[in-house]
Amino acid sequence: MGQNNQDGSVTVVIPSDPVEARRLQERIETQLKSSRFEEGEIFSIKLALEEALINAIKHGNRLDRAKNVKVHYRIDCERFDIHITDEGGGFDPQDVPDPLAVENLERPCGRGLLLMRHYMTEVTFHPPGNRISMAKVRPPLNGDHLINGNSQVNGNGHVNGNGHVNGNGKHSHNGTSHH
Repeated sequence: MGQNNQDGSVTVVIPSDPVEARRLQERIETQLKSSRFEEGEIFSIKLALEEALINAIKHGNRLDRAKNVKVHYRIDCERFDIHITDEGGGFDPQDVPDPLAVENLERPCGRGLLLMRHYMTEVTFHPPGNRISMAKVRPPLNGDHLINGNSQVNGNGHVNGNGHVNGNGKHSHNGTSHH
C-alpha cells in the first residue's frame, strides 16, 4: 500500500472508504511506534488523522468511492508531517461554526477541526480547502532539538552564531554578544 519516496516520505491514495482510512491509520500507527513516538504523541496523531481522513471522505468526497483521498506523510525522529487531499470542492475553515460557542455546544459541526488544532503542533488548510497539512513536532530529546535540519537548540533557549544555543544567557554571533 503506497509508494515510498526517496526523501523517506510515503504517498498513498485510498478510495473514499472509512475501512481503507482505518487501514491507513493502523499502518501509520505501527510506523510511529517503530519510530519510538510515545503513546501520548501517537494518540494525538491518531485522533487528528482520523478526523482529517473522515472529513476528506465524508465532507470532501461525499462518500463517493469513485473519488480518492491522497495522503502524503513523513515520519522522522523529530516530527510527523502529513498532507491529505480530497477531490471535493473545498471549504473555508473560517465558515465552520465555533463548537465552543454556547449556541453550538449541542451541534456536531466543527469539533473535528477543533481536535486537529488542539492535538497537532501545526494545522494548515490550503485553498480551495480540499487539502490539509498537519504536523506533530516532538519535544526536544535530552534537551537538544534540531531546527531546520541543522541548527541545534539546547534546553536553555539561547542561540549563538554557529546555530547552537549556549548556556551563558546571551545570544552571540561571531563572538559578539547581543542582549
